[in-house]
Amino acid sequence: MTRQRKQINIFSTNGNKVGSMNIPPIFNCPIRRDIVNFIHTNMRKNKRQPYGVKCQFGPTGIVAGHQHSARSWGTGRAVSRIPRVSGGGTHRAGQGAFGNMCRGGRMFAPTKTFRHWHRKMNTSQKRYAVASCLAASASVPLIEARGYNIVDKVKEIPIVVEGIESLKQTKEAINCLKLLGLGTELEKCKYKKSRPTKGKMRGRKYKQRRGPLIIYDKNKGLLKAFRNVPGVNLCRVNALNLLQLAPGGHLGRLIVWSKSSFKILEKWLENKKSPKILMINSDLHTLINCDEIQSVIRGAEKKIIVAKKKNLLKNRKIRYETFRGFSKEQFENKGNKQ
Repeated sequence: MTRQRKQINIFSTNGNKVGSMNIPPIFNCPIRRDIVNFIHTNMRKNKRQPYGVKCQFGPTGIVAGHQHSARSWGTGRAVSRIPRVSGGGTHRAGQGAFGNMCRGGRMFAPTKTFRHWHRKMNTSQKRYAVASCLAASASVPLIEARGYNIVDKVKEIPIVVEGIESLKQTKEAINCLKLLGLGTELEKCKYKKSRPTKGKMRGRKYKQRRGPLIIYDKNKGLLKAFRNVPGVNLCRVNALNLLQLAPGGHLGRLIVWSKSSFKILEKWLENKKSPKILMINSDLHTLINCDEIQSVIRGAEKKIIVAKKKNLLKNRKIRYETFRGFSKEQFENKGNKQ
């Protein structure tokens, strides 16, 4: 007997219902936050650009903090042996140099460009993380927990749209999202916040909300239509990106699917390289403590505590326990005799 799968409605770009289809089995995959966070952290590390203290391969290989003619005065002058700037007539003469504790000196352990920047990841774990993100995108509580306002506005989760790949104008794209109930999210994404720290000087001046993610199969004008809509991201179904599916490592991205991309997900688990659903319930604590498992597993082993052998002549406590039947005066006399 085959298990009947849940049906999902398909909407047109005008927001009208035009049909229905079975929801792909990938949306039943267990949601593993631990795997998603682990893979997301390592994927972000792979986009870093190496940096380090300026190096010109001089005597020490470091330029910053070494631009002085300085040498130690040695012993016998009642001062430390740190290198000191040579010369005279200025405040700088005689000051300590080069050391990381000195003013204008080098830093401790100068940064190198050959640091271990990138991280290797298990391919199966990456696929499992993507599957977990897709399953979380069909959970209304997880989507609302990310801050999306979809209650009584979005008609259905997940959102599947027919004909969205053929949109060619931004005006049509915005109108389509509004008819699908995403107008509030578009308004939220218009506003940008200035970053409070030094990131402003490093190409990250503004912070902006993440709006809906549109996943498509073929580009028939879709990219030009949505590329100028603030907060909206696009992704091909054959190149799903975990950094877009779970921004910041948090599950529950609001996704708009094209009908053709949703059909491709039907075969996602049939491929041998795709993750297999091995656990229906990923809550290990609940599984271990259930009655069926607890009735089968062995009980906790009792530890056998072996008393440590102690010297009767040197250990006062053991000596007292040995002569417990004696009075205090007898015990003291016995101990002194021994």
